Amino acid sequence: MIRIEHLTLGYGGRILLDGVSAAIPAGTLTALLGRNGTGKSTPLRALAGLDGRRGGRVLLDGRDLDRIAPPQLAATVAFVTTERVRIANLRCRDVVALGRAPYTNWIGRMQAEDAAVVARTLAAVGMDGYAGRTMDTMSDGECQRVMIARALAQQTPIILLDEPTSFLDLPNRYELCTLLRRLARDEGKCILFSTHELDIALSLCDSVALIDPPRLHHLPTEEMVRSGHIERLFGSAAVGFDPVSGTIKIEKQFDKL
Repeated sequence: MIRIEHLTLGYGGRILLDGVSAAIPAGTLTALLGRNGTGKSTPLRALAGLDGRRGGRVLLDGRDLDRIAPPQLAATVAFVTTERVRIANLRCRDVVALGRAPYTNWIGRMQAEDAAVVARTLAAVGMDGYAGRTMDTMSDGECQRVMIARALAQQTPIILLDEPTSFLDLPNRYELCTLLRRLARDEGKCILFSTHELDIALSLCDSVALIDPPRLHHLPTEEMVRSGHIERLFGSAAVGFDPVSGTIKIEKQFDKL
């Protein structure tokens, strides 16, 4: 579970969220939405204990983030960023094995159980056939899947992902988010991911957290659809949001060129 209490976040001279509180329970998949340029990465980095927090408290799995030592934090939360990863001469299975670091012995030697976890997580994201390939020979989408497998290999109760579908085609976007939903529901994980894809958020997620600076609206998906927040933030003279169908509709026909 993720709980934030009176959280204030910012970057540069800008305040993104000011004194917001919310709770994301275990066993749920939550999408973090916001307008382009809002700074959706900032809350994720703050929850991972990296930066951005200017006030308030973060509780991860019932423990205060400020009091979790790095080894315990690595066993509590996994974070997948949007950064392109190109690690020459490092095989996919070796990258995923990095996720086992919180559990290996003091010299970092993996046991048979760790190797089995690596194999299972590669298979879960459809990359078991790439285990022996190096990251510099793969596409952006393939590399992204490997990094998600690394996060799964950490076996943490909380997983944070920053735009995990960015480098994937449409079928693979839905396939990945369906996998995340299954992990949340079947394994009781608390999964929060940022996205700009409204259709995926509304069709596959249990709840939606909507950044509306300096506020954060967090509601079950069906309630968010009816709330009016999406129409207000994403609507324009050209396009609008239909709360009945949960889809974007064209409001204005453009003249032919």
